[in-house]
Amino acid sequence: MDVQKHSVHTLVFRSLKRTHDMFVSDHAKSVTLDEESNKIKMDVKLKAEYGPVLHMPVLKEVKDRALQHPGNMQGEDPEYLITGTHAYPSGPGVALTVDTKLHRNPSEVGVHSMALALPPSRARQEASRTAASVAEIHRHAGRTERSHPQSSALSIMEGGGTRNSSLMRKAPTMPKPQWHPPWKLFRVISGHLGWVRSIAVEPGNQWFVTGSADRTIKIWDLASGKLKLSLTGHISTVRGVAVSNRSPYLFSCGEDKQVKCWDLEYNKVIRHYHGHLSAVYDLDLHPTIDVLVTCSRDATARVWDIRTKANAHTLTGHTNTVATVRCQAAEPQIITGSHDSTIRLWDLIAGKTRATLTNHKKSVRTVVLHPRQYTFASGSADNIKQWMFPDGNFIQNLSGHNAIINTLAVNSDGVLVSGADNGTIHMWDWRTGYNFQRIHAAVQPGSLDSESGIFACMFDNSESRLITAEADKTIKVYKEDDSATEESHPINWKPEILKRKRF
Repeated sequence: MDVQKHSVHTLVFRSLKRTHDMFVSDHAKSVTLDEESNKIKMDVKLKAEYGPVLHMPVLKEVKDRALQHPGNMQGEDPEYLITGTHAYPSGPGVALTVDTKLHRNPSEVGVHSMALALPPSRARQEASRTAASVAEIHRHAGRTERSHPQSSALSIMEGGGTRNSSLMRKAPTMPKPQWHPPWKLFRVISGHLGWVRSIAVEPGNQWFVTGSADRTIKIWDLASGKLKLSLTGHISTVRGVAVSNRSPYLFSCGEDKQVKCWDLEYNKVIRHYHGHLSAVYDLDLHPTIDVLVTCSRDATARVWDIRTKANAHTLTGHTNTVATVRCQAAEPQIITGSHDSTIRLWDLIAGKTRATLTNHKKSVRTVVLHPRQYTFASGSADNIKQWMFPDGNFIQNLSGHNAIINTLAVNSDGVLVSGADNGTIHMWDWRTGYNFQRIHAAVQPGSLDSESGIFACMFDNSESRLITAEADKTIKVYKEDDSATEESHPINWKPEILKRKRF
């Protein structure tokens, strides 16, 4: 009897085990099918949205990083960079915790394979062309902030931005700056009825565009300065304009929350990009793909597909107005500056921050990329700072323009121009940070002295003319003084130790 009961129990146990094994097997198959389904959906989405760039080669440094840190490529999430000498801003109503002080990267497994990269041949050309100049900057420029390890930067942030005496080090000797001819006023162009807020030069260098507080966009002949066309459509100040070098399109944005695409063959609006919740302060076009990036007072930047008007990404993370945005073909492809005093470098594919720079103490209103080097500069009321891509390593401070800096421009000869709220323009030698010229142009007759401010400036494509947009409702054009020589306008420079503030 006992033997029969035992055999029955054995049969029941075996049956239950078989049922359990079948259930586990079916569940595993279901999970596998779900994973495959999600992978297929992701592949379809990537092909639909990023088809043209999916098969571009991966940057060499990404491959090198993968070989050096194989653990990261197997699913470990490296931390985002947050560097700087000032506390990470909390913003209104935002309490920072250990989790929110540091952002984490998405897995690089999916990201690096899709990275938008320069073709290898062009990448090699750019690298060889810029290596010497970048090395020279590093050899001569101040290394105080750049030399801090990340741990010390983070300890400062956690301490609420308290200054550390160990960071106050002696600045190095400035090398002799390159001589640049002085710039002089060449032409004053009138026509707008309000502050001129933005400028863009078309790729052919025949004409340029300005946007104004009078709600109009005007197109001017670059050679003669004569008005060619006025475009109306915005119902508030036009804060940003950009001309595409890939299509006959002009893009504009303004304080009316609108972003418009104008067809210059018909001189009318053909697309609107809806999404921003407040005034749109700046915009920029990606140089190699059909992508438009805008930034706004709503503390976001948005990435738009130009053709479909789709909002590909909303870049969130800033805690105050995003005042400026710039795009480039290499990583990081998007750079933003904000009134929260930080600069963010963005991963375009993931739509997330890859580095946050907290060195500025005041609002960052402008960012400019060097046309030849893999470097950029940012302007704020505290000073101008130079940085090196791709991680935003600090190079040096340019101090002396003691005003709210609204705009920066730089040309291939290494002339950096800063324009400020008080109507002053300073000219700097990019490599050394030497301020070789200061200009304060008189305001237009009939304007108030208080209407003296530089809102935007840029070089034309020949880099022989500098165009400024000003608060006295005028556009001014500057040219280099051809009669100037190094003997007639010597560099007033002495090889002494500069006492620069490092904070």
